[in-house]
Amino acid sequence: MSAAFGRHSLLFGVLGCALFAAASARADTVSISLDQARLLKIPDRVTTIVIGNPLIADATLQGGGILVVTGKGYGATNLLALDRDGRVVMSKDVLVIGPGDQDMVVVYRGAARETWSCTPECQPRITLGDGKDFFGDTIGQAGARSGAAQGGGASTGTSAPAGR
Repeated sequence: MSAAFGRHSLLFGVLGCALFAAASARADTVSISLDQARLLKIPDRVTTIVIGNPLIADATLQGGGILVVTGKGYGATNLLALDRDGRVVMSKDVLVIGPGDQDMVVVYRGAARETWSCTPECQPRITLGDGKDFFGDTIGQAGARSGAAQGGGASTGTSAPAGR
């Protein structure tokens, strides 16, 4: 009977270690939705942040031990925080997942995909994976609007004669 109990104790010990390792691994992973940001508390002595793949995530070091991590593309990468001497004081895996589906509609036109934000009216929303034409047209309009708002003005193709 004690041999069977010993095997069960060993089994429970191994399972406990495996569960602890899995929970620990999850604790070292930061999940972020695409185009969203998360705040992380980091040690005060951090002077340098390294992102393994900046196409997937970006990070900005703020004062007071705050790090802003932004999801830029789908996938996984890592984040390292270094102190002044180049020692790693924090290491995290960063997982960027798709945007939340709240009020979002995806339209397929053949193989081309379009993403629309319907809050409350549907408007184009550029998302990685959208069709080339839809993505290009939408980002072009957003860029032109942003340029006009910053005082660059949008070109209309007409001009008034000088002096009038």
